[in-house]
Parts: sequence; structure tokens; C-alpha cells
Amino acid sequence: MADRLKDKVAIVTGAGSIGPGWGNGKAVAALFAREGASVFAIDINPAAVAETRAAVEAEGGSIEAHVCDVSDSAQVKAMVGACIERFGRIDILHNNVGIMALGGPVDLEEAAWEKALKVNLTSMYLTCKHVLPVMARQGAGAIVNIGSIAGERWLGVPYVAYSMTKGAIVPFTRSVAMEYAGRGIRANVVLPGLMDTPMVREGLTGAYGKPGDVEELKRKRDAQCPMGRMGDAWDVAYAALFLASDEARYITGAELVVDGGLTAKCV
Repeated sequence: MADRLKDKVAIVTGAGSIGPGWGNGKAVAALFAREGASVFAIDINPAAVAETRAAVEAEGGSIEAHVCDVSDSAQVKAMVGACIERFGRIDILHNNVGIMALGGPVDLEEAAWEKALKVNLTSMYLTCKHVLPVMARQGAGAIVNIGSIAGERWLGVPYVAYSMTKGAIVPFTRSVAMEYAGRGIRANVVLPGLMDTPMVREGLTGAYGKPGDVEELKRKRDAQCPMGRMGDAWDVAYAALFLASDEARYITGAELVVDGGLTAKCV
């Protein structure tokens, strides 16, 4: 099936990758472009988003790269304006930005707590704040937010700020979905499970063994999954593609779990 997003304009935040390989946002940007969307790729790291742009352009896709701190309202407002100026409309908002902060309430520094809240949650509030009026004027739009099963389950890693912020994305998305359902705008959330991405490799090796030991992290996380392996960025990207597409035109306020059955076995 091709051209599932033909003639649509998609903002993808967190479109760069923290390290080599495919992160969720980078994969979404590439897949959306392959399916016919014009992608407005957003990241705080100029080099990372430029790399995503180069990868998409090498495949013949339509993409613009824009550097933005999505936790800053003025920058988000300017970014949305730049997207409108370039493409004339916004059909899809994909919120992918997220950071990890290891530690429980006692161990975690207050500054790290505040940063996680600002980056993981406030950023979605700000992008919706500035994009929803555009979609409302159009009478159509689709928002896909990335949460995590860590917001619903204890996964063996003490990252209370990450779990809290990811958990809050679900009621946030549901609230937006219900408020705007009558205006042609849908909002849904993807809940990834244990994924093998550059961000995980960068930030979690110490929680599973010796810091920097990627193979030990992979071995332990693979063993946790009922399917015997972690998922990857493309598993998340294809879920986001479905929810962003017109195939999901009657789906809003939903949670799509992409975890290889992990939450089905957790009690």
C-alpha cells in the first residue's frame, strides 16, 4: 500500500537521532515521506535533523528541517508559523520528543525532574497549543503522541520522572481527542514497549549492567519480551503511520500498544 499520506503535511518532532541508527522520530519522518507526506522535521540538534533530512531526500522524499526547542513556547509558535509559510497547512502533528532520567524520588535531582516534565510533557502541550488552531480552521487533522508502557507498568528500571510524564500523555491525548472530535481532529497515543533505539542504548545501559555494555542491555531486555526480542523504531513508525492516515479516520482517544505482548504478561 503506497501514498497513505499523499498530499498531507506532517510536523514530526524529535526527528533527529541521538546516535547511529534509527530512532523513533527519524523512522517516522522517513516513513511518512515514503507514504507521500511533506515532512516538517523538528529537532533541537541541527546535525541530527540535517542527517534525517539527507536520508529522506536521498529517497526522493519531501522534507524540510527546522531547529526548535519544543519546550519553549516562542520557538514552537515560530516553528508552526514556518511550517505554514512553507507548506500552507498542517495535517499531522507527531509528538515524539522524550528524554530519560534515571532515579527514583530520592535519587533524582530536582532539576532533572523539572527537565523531564518540560521536555516530555510540556512540549506536547505547546505543540498542540499552537497547531490545534490551524487544524481547527482546516476542519481536519490528526495528532499522534508517543507515550510508553512505562507510564502504565513497572519495567524494572527506576525512572520515576520518565514513567510519570509518559503516563500523563494518555489522559492529555484523550482530553484533546474529546474536545476536538466534533471539529474533524483526531488524537491518539502510541505506547511502545521495550525498544532497541539509539536513545535506549545511550541512556539505559547502566540500569541493566555495566555502563556502556550494549550487548548486556540487549540480552536482558530481549529476555523480558514474550516474542524474545525488543522492537525497533520501525515498529513504532508503522503504528504512527496507521493512526495518522485516513485508515484510522474513526479512531480517536485510543491507545495503541506496541510492545510484543509485554503488558499482556505483566500483572
